[in-house]
Amino acid sequence: MEKNNIILIGFMGVGKGTVARAIFKEFGRISIDTDDIIESNTKQKIKDIFEEFGEEYFRDLEKQCALWLEKSITNTIISTGGGFYKQENLKKIGKIVYLKSSFDAILHKIYSSKDSKKKLKKRPLLQNTIQAQVLFNSRIQQYEQVADMIIDVEDKLDIDIAKEIFTNLQGKS
Repeated sequence: MEKNNIILIGFMGVGKGTVARAIFKEFGRISIDTDDIIESNTKQKIKDIFEEFGEEYFRDLEKQCALWLEKSITNTIISTGGGFYKQENLKKIGKIVYLKSSFDAILHKIYSSKDSKKKLKKRPLLQNTIQAQVLFNSRIQQYEQVADMIIDVEDKLDIDIAKEIFTNLQGKS
């Protein structure tokens, strides 16, 4: 059975959630966010999970979320946390779209947003920008390898990114 899901992957802060909301607004496709699902299930913020239990525990929660998505979700836009791309069953969940941007453009996007402090606070792996840059560099090739489609999002409006995703997916069906 075709799941017809679109999974948005990419580094933290690249705009996966915002693009998912733009897709909902433009095309009426329901969207969910894996971090929101985890926070709802655990009744804890991601940063608190990291602080209290560590990254390995959080990755286990992501795995449980991925298994649930595979069994339960169809015809949905799924925005993911930056490390969610590592889930082994990703291809069984839907088409994987990598939202690609430079590290500097991601930082600029976060720092120039009106709620930048809030955005930074909820991203524990972005607290140290030097370590975050190393992590970003280590993930680029992995994102590209798992993606069915790569969309360069730098200097583009969210609505234009949403339209580009749908145009490209229609061409691949």
